[in-house]
Order: sequence, then structure tokens, then C-alpha cells
Amino acid sequence: MKISGSNELLEQIQNNNLCVGCGACVGICPYFKAHKGKVAMTFSCDRTEGRCYAHCPGTETDYDVLANELFNKPYEEKPIGNYIKIYGAKAGEKAVNGSFQNGGTVTTLMKFAMEKGLIDSAVLTDSIDMIPDPQIVTKSDEIGNFSSTKYMASPTVSKFNEAIKMGHKKIGVVGTPCQMKAIGKIKSNPLDREEFKKPETFLIGLFCTWAVDTKNFIKLLESKTDISKIKSMDIPPPPAEVFILKTETEAIEIPLDDIRKIVPEGCSLCPDMTCEWADISVGAFEGRSGWNTLIVRTKKGEELINSAISEGYLTVEEFPDENVTHLTKGSVGKKKRGLAKREELMKSMDQNDNGSATAPSVVGFR
Repeated sequence: MKISGSNELLEQIQNNNLCVGCGACVGICPYFKAHKGKVAMTFSCDRTEGRCYAHCPGTETDYDVLANELFNKPYEEKPIGNYIKIYGAKAGEKAVNGSFQNGGTVTTLMKFAMEKGLIDSAVLTDSIDMIPDPQIVTKSDEIGNFSSTKYMASPTVSKFNEAIKMGHKKIGVVGTPCQMKAIGKIKSNPLDREEFKKPETFLIGLFCTWAVDTKNFIKLLESKTDISKIKSMDIPPPPAEVFILKTETEAIEIPLDDIRKIVPEGCSLCPDMTCEWADISVGAFEGRSGWNTLIVRTKKGEELINSAISEGYLTVEEFPDENVTHLTKGSVGKKKRGLAKREELMKSMDQNDNGSATAPSVVGFR
């Protein structure tokens, strides 16, 4: 697998509008900056190999390397990825009540992980004036402040890079598939840097079909309401096909077709709906308001889940077979769309102006 430098990253990813704004290149290189949902290269660099390129989820990726890093075995092409168990879940009686998006599973487990010493810090995403704002949290009682879904691209991985620099050795992260993929690449140390100190991690992945472009999303919201009055945002399960904004006085529905128009091109290449590169993955439980779908993927995740259940911090129930079937169908659909988009891109970018092939390194696949 060829690892190139920042100029190639700029040419292959940034210039083709394939950047998903994850922030993997930010914080390891002084030339990449994140601003209002966008990541930009501010100065040129002559490195022929760089961590910016190696860590980017959009560049060539060996999935066997990621699978061995997380699951200690080669990659298996499964519809919803490697997993041990799927539950319906929600915050238990001993969990602190809060304004959870669904069942509060993510907030509860990250807080529980910190209180039990599994992590010494957590990379979570807040927002300032609607713009996603990732932060490093070291106090468990602050984790509940980050419980809402943002729906916008966030440079979350930049704070993971920062947490490593700060010396945190056990880092929890809540993130989307592209962000978890980038973290997997970082932990695999693709440039074999001797000074790299791989941290222990606890990764909670979020189900994701897409994230929207921050600038265009804010413009859309401003056309519907005073954004300072927005209290929450949500996407009801199918067949609703609407995005709902809630203020103190009203609920505003926006057709999902209007939202899809502002999804970055890079999102359309992603084949991962259920966030396969995490210890556990969490999404909405369709048909059960106030509950989450919880996929347990690793032994570390299983141990924490079992402990949280036994201590009353998490309530679980069996996940119905029909819901597994529906989840599998949705995941397979995203994989097919992502791979079809990749093939389309490979055809359109089969050769650059000099006649040399560029497509394989663009598609983020091995």
C-alpha cells in the first residue's frame, strides 16, 4: 500500500471534494486546519510520505490491518461488521437522567467507562452556534453535556490527536464510521514511527448514513427558523422521510431530499452504516422510542456492557430477529451504494492529465 504526502492528499481528496472533515490530518501537521466544518491545507509541504495521508479515511486502506488492530483477526466481509451480540438498550435506573436523543446509551456508557477507570479522557462533540465543536473531557459529570446528535461533519479526530499529544493513555471516543476508520489507521502506526505511543481506547461508534455540510446546513436552517431558538433536531425512522427541528414553540419538518442535497461527496463513498470499527456501535431502535440499538463488537465492549448491566446503569432486552433483518438490509444497501459510487468515481478518474492512474488511492479501499 503506497503512502504519499500532503500534496497527493490535496490532489486526490481535497480537490475532488472528497474530504469528510474528520480532522485526522489536523493536529499532526501545522499545515492542516479545521474551520466551520471544513478542513483546509494552508501551506504547501514537500514531504513525500505523511501521516496526514496515511491516516485519512479517504485514502487507500487495508481492512485486514484495521481488523487485526481491533478484533485480532483478518477482515471478514459481514453485512453489519464483526459483532458478539445485539441488544435493545437504554440508560438504567442508576444512570443520571438527561435530555438524551434516544435511550441515552452512549452517554451512560462513556460516563460509566470513565468512572470505572477504563478511560482517563473522552473525545466528545459539542456545538457552538450550531457548528460542531469537539472537546477533550476529563470529568465524568460533564459527559452529559454532549448528548445531542449534531448531523454535521466534525473534526473529532483532531482532538484524538491532541489527547495523545497531551499524554492521555486511555482515551474514549464517540464518533462516526469515517472518524473510527481514521482512528484505526492512526493506532496501526502506518509510518512505523518509533516515538508513537499507542493509547488504549474505548470507541463508541454511531450509526451514520451521512453527515451534512455545515455551512450549507446552517443556511438551510436559517431559511426555516431563527437558529438560536432550535432546541433539538431529529430524523424519525422510515417511512417518515423528514428532518425535524424543534423550538420551544413549534416543530418544523424539512424533507430529507432537501437535506441530502447538502451531503458532502465523500459521504457517498462510505460503505459503513453501523460503524464497524468500534468496540460498540449505537443507533436508534426503530419502532421503540426512547431505546437504542446496541451492537457489541469486542471483548472490551462486552465486559463494560455486562458490568453496566449488573450495576444497574444499563437496561437491555433481546433484539428482535425482524429488526436484525431490517438493520442488515439497511447496512447492505449503504454498502452497495458506496461501492457503486466508488466504481463510478474510478471510471471518471481512471487517469489524470498526465495519463497515470489515480483512482485506486482515492477510493479509501484496499
